Amino acid sequence: MRLERKVAIVTGAASGMGKAIAERFAAEGARVIVSDIQLDGVKTVVAAIEAAGGTATAIKTDVTSAEAIKQLFDETLAAYGQLDILVNNAGIMDGMEGVDELSDERWDRVLAINTTAVMRTMRLAIPLFRAQGSGNIINNISIGGLNGARAGAAYAASKHAVVGLTKNTAFMYAQEGIRCNGIAPGAVETNIGQSMTNISEFGMGRTMLGMGLNPRTGQPDEIAQLALFLASDEASFINGAIVVADGGWSAY
Repeated sequence: MRLERKVAIVTGAASGMGKAIAERFAAEGARVIVSDIQLDGVKTVVAAIEAAGGTATAIKTDVTSAEAIKQLFDETLAAYGQLDILVNNAGIMDGMEGVDELSDERWDRVLAINTTAVMRTMRLAIPLFRAQGSGNIINNISIGGLNGARAGAAYAASKHAVVGLTKNTAFMYAQEGIRCNGIAPGAVETNIGQSMTNISEFGMGRTMLGMGLNPRTGQPDEIAQLALFLASDEASFINGAIVVADGGWSAY
């Protein structure tokens, strides 16, 4: 059991990569807080984890709300008395707009979910980790956070910002037993596309230029296996890294 008795929060865990990470962590002994705005979805994930012999708790969280994020942490501590691992997985796409088509409304919502929520969860986790002398943060960033050709302006900006948050946090608290790393998946089979509305024809045409170079689509559990490694003691010397998992898409 690589995460035995650890307590982990996974946001955006009702489906896709978050669900796979929650299930993988639980199978390795973690007590998992399965968090998402879709309560029915997290209840289903928790039921599957418990049926497999794991321990998990479902909490509905709107990550755009600072109050809801605080409640997530309060309920986690009330249930388990500690937090060891934070996985920021919740995220949405934009409409592939370039900056000339970008509305304030789109910008604000994408940044609220993809960036500000990550900062807020990290801001609550770090004092807990400092007090106990250990802790682990994993941010699901996307290769959209490493280049400008995989999404629109809002999504790219939101994920690039989380790269900076990840590296800064890793450096700031490296001597206190705290690690912070990022995962940058390529195309993975999830339902994030459902968050896309009012798609820009121009922007989609530009971003699709690179799809022909994509070797294949990944599966959520392939990302979960990487998250498990980063969460485990096997990755004890890995801190401040952004690990690309895209099947070689960005290697050209």
